Amino acid sequence: MAVRCGLKIRRKQAMSAIDTVVVPIHRAGWPFIAGFAVVSLILGLAVWAPLGWIGLVLTLWCAYFFRDPDRVTPTRPGLLVSPADGRVTMIVQAVPPKELGMGDKALTRISVFLNVFNVHVNRVPADGTIVAAEYHKGTFVNAALDKASDENERMAFRHRLPDGREIAYVQIAGLVARRILWWVKAGQQVKAGERFGLIRFGSRTDIYLPDGVAPLVCVGQTAIGGETILADLDGTEAQRQGDVRR
Repeated sequence: MAVRCGLKIRRKQAMSAIDTVVVPIHRAGWPFIAGFAVVSLILGLAVWAPLGWIGLVLTLWCAYFFRDPDRVTPTRPGLLVSPADGRVTMIVQAVPPKELGMGDKALTRISVFLNVFNVHVNRVPADGTIVAAEYHKGTFVNAALDKASDENERMAFRHRLPDGREIAYVQIAGLVARRILWWVKAGQQVKAGERFGLIRFGSRTDIYLPDGVAPLVCVGQTAIGGETILADLDGTEAQRQGDVRR
């Protein structure tokens, strides 16, 4: 009996060790990973062996791109967490996308740029209800540019918080990204940290804060989707100053 219990413990420890190294892959990535693998095999066997090794590297990168790690989301009411992994590239005053019907008043917008090495699964910033979910077909200019918020293909969400205030967050396609995926719809109740979409491949995610709410991040700071606190709706702390790129 003791031997059997010992084997179970060691098996659990081994599985725990594997889980810390092998990050889950989002189901949306498996067709791409399989495609890369098949093409790599064909190139390596039928064309030229070194091409197969290059394809293997690209296949591994594709699997890395579609990783979908678990996150520990802060649960205190009033906190807004980052909807995406990446670098904060802009904190400006801007009007939310017109298709959301939130008016013409400029709100604080935090832009998080995702490069091709970041996790691209998007997460809900706070508990609440999706009021509107609107797709806008557009161009594919560099997502790091300010004009990408207006010109690029995007999927925008209007989100009502439990206290009645509203935020907006927007998935924006970039030069490389050519497909935006989302899994929530208008009228749906959501929880902070819940996965709501994915962008392939490089892209940007914007979040518009309620009027009068100060951001708690700086330009140049690295954000982790579902974990990094962007703002505290009930806080009195002044806006963070500085640019960590300098």
